[in-house]
Amino acid sequence: MERRGPLPAKLFIGMLSGDTSLLYGMKAELEAIFGPCDMESPVWQWEHTDYYKREMGGGLKRYFVFFSGLINRGDIVRIKLRTMELERDHLNDRGGRRINLDPGYLDTARVVLVSTKDYSHRIYLGDGIYGEVTLIYSKGAFRPLPYTYPDFRTEEYRELFRQARSIYKRELTM
Repeated sequence: MERRGPLPAKLFIGMLSGDTSLLYGMKAELEAIFGPCDMESPVWQWEHTDYYKREMGGGLKRYFVFFSGLINRGDIVRIKLRTMELERDHLNDRGGRRINLDPGYLDTARVVLVSTKDYSHRIYLGDGIYGEVTLIYSKGAFRPLPYTYPDFRTEEYRELFRQARSIYKRELTM
């Protein structure tokens, strides 16, 4: 039997910060590294957990950028490591992050996030990075799984990823 690799995927990066100007400034930094964005979310208030409050403070905002062109899925580990470097470039005066960068990718069937944290539903990808399927596409919509983060369960996020999926499908035919 012959091995076949997966189709390329669409890269996105979710950002969290209390500083809106840092979100937009980071978009420019990310475009310099990963190429132009072809879609972005509104800047949303983010109040889904207190997980980042001690490190980053309150009043966090979420912003997603999606990149034109497609990536090899195997590159997501290298991309996560690069975004971790960018986070370290923007530390606060206490040594905590001012911005959190969450890269992932989507294809026609799923949204995948990557993390440095292991858990039962995550698969080791290499270099200390784990992957998790966060949303699955079924019956015309992205649907959450039992472990999906609360913000990714919202209709706003799922609609955003549905729109990005449409762009991805067009990119596959180019």
